[in-house]
Amino acid sequence: MRYALVNNERREAESGLTGACPGCGQPMTSKCGDQRIHHWANRGVRTCDPWWEPETPWHRNWKGQFPPVWQEVIQHDARGERHIADVRTDHGLALEFQHSHLRSEERAARESFYGNMIWIVDGTRLKRDLPRFSEGHPSLRRSPLQGIYTTPFPAECFPRDWLECRAPVFFDFAGTEPPGRNTPVERRYLWGLLPGRADGHAVVVALQRQNLVHAAYHRPQILASRKIVYALAERFRVARVQAMQEARRYPVKAVWKPRYKSWRRRPRMVRF
Repeated sequence: MRYALVNNERREAESGLTGACPGCGQPMTSKCGDQRIHHWANRGVRTCDPWWEPETPWHRNWKGQFPPVWQEVIQHDARGERHIADVRTDHGLALEFQHSHLRSEERAARESFYGNMIWIVDGTRLKRDLPRFSEGHPSLRRSPLQGIYTTPFPAECFPRDWLECRAPVFFDFAGTEPPGRNTPVERRYLWGLLPGRADGHAVVVALQRQNLVHAAYHRPQILASRKIVYALAERFRVARVQAMQEARRYPVKAVWKPRYKSWRRRPRMVRF
């Protein structure tokens, strides 16, 4: 964790400090070595939030783009269940930054708990993720909406574990390196997979990092995902109806006639 309570104040880890976990109140120790980023660690087994994972520089870079008061926010549901969101904005939007592998059951549980949330996934963790997207990127088809694409084959672009999410998933293929002008398009943008399907097509959005951060500061949602998917589904439906009407208007004439076999039995030829 980045923050612990020291004399009831949120403090970052420093050498020699001891603090208490904001979630469960258990003692925490500051870890300030040279191998990993400075952080707080529970002295015993973590019991306050089983969803928490060790932070990486990638985590810290993303969280650092938001105010400290938005970071590591404790949330409760109606049953009293408690978890710590990586970032929770004043508009009620939770942002979860995911680096390690995540089981589908836990992913669904987080989406149900947070409700209004988005995922930002480190696309550099596995060597196969970026090459897969680079190879599948040409399958994306532009839609009438700016920056929005569709594809009937999302598995050609994204890991299968993230295809059925109920919250938007943004893949970050740049890692901790800031993208520049000459950075390939795959790494220059965040590529978001929206929940749901538009007439069987997955909906993908290309979004610059600063635009996502700006939207998180000012809106309760990064994108109106449902409206976008619904609008594209309606376009697909209208196009399909028009194609059917055109097919009825100009029927295709047969250019060949099938040959029917005669049921009359031919006389059997007998050789002498």
